[in-house]
Amino acid sequence: MKRFFYGLVAMIIIASASCVSKQKLLDAQMQYRTLQNDSALMASRIADQQSSINKLQSDINALNQQNTQLSTDASNKVNSLQQNLQAQQKRLQDLQNLLDQQRKATNDLRDKMMTALTGFNSNDLTITQKNGKVYVSLSEKFLFPSGSAVVNDSGKIALSKLATVLISNPDISVDIEGHTDSIPIRGKFEDNWALSTARASSVVRILVNDYKVDPTRVIASGHAWYDPVDTNSTPEGRARNRRTEIILSPKLDELYKLLEQNQQQQ
Repeated sequence: MKRFFYGLVAMIIIASASCVSKQKLLDAQMQYRTLQNDSALMASRIADQQSSINKLQSDINALNQQNTQLSTDASNKVNSLQQNLQAQQKRLQDLQNLLDQQRKATNDLRDKMMTALTGFNSNDLTITQKNGKVYVSLSEKFLFPSGSAVVNDSGKIALSKLATVLISNPDISVDIEGHTDSIPIRGKFEDNWALSTARASSVVRILVNDYKVDPTRVIASGHAWYDPVDTNSTPEGRARNRRTEIILSPKLDELYKLLEQNQQQQ
């Protein structure tokens, strides 16, 4: 009886041990499958993260390339702007140099005219400088008899001195302008236009024919009473308006060329 009891107990123990081992095996298998699923999920997440990393790296590389290109473009643009600025500064300096030369030439011309025409009454002859030009203004009574376009002897003396300066300065352009007052002319000339033009032409002929000034440098024009320097309502004002102006201008060919180049390059 005891043997049977002990055998039964042994069988129960063996059976229990067998059930425990099988449960552990099942638990281990479940844990393994769980770990497998977790590993697969982690691998998928890692793959997704790696894909994101790869995309981000690609974006970074593209941005770096864009940044490099932008830096290159910006550097090239800065260099181009600097070159343009330097070229513009050089043109401006060249222009300033020409303007300085023109101003000096005008100042020198004024001084030469004042020296050559020293001794004449300031009421008869004045020398002024404006707008880069020298103006020699000769009164009517100093050059012409009233209503006449024939230059008198005192006027010829002044024109001879003026011609000497012009001949020694061949780069000077000469404009001769005749001016009258507003009182209508009577007699030989049709009107004030004709008188002012005839007087300017008479001065030109004396400079060219008698004193050998280059005729290609000289222009004659008449303005009648339409360019007054004083009022025509008083005898004194009308006397000032009756004048002949000899306008002397240094040639500006180089200045005009530079201005044209600047306009073309802008």
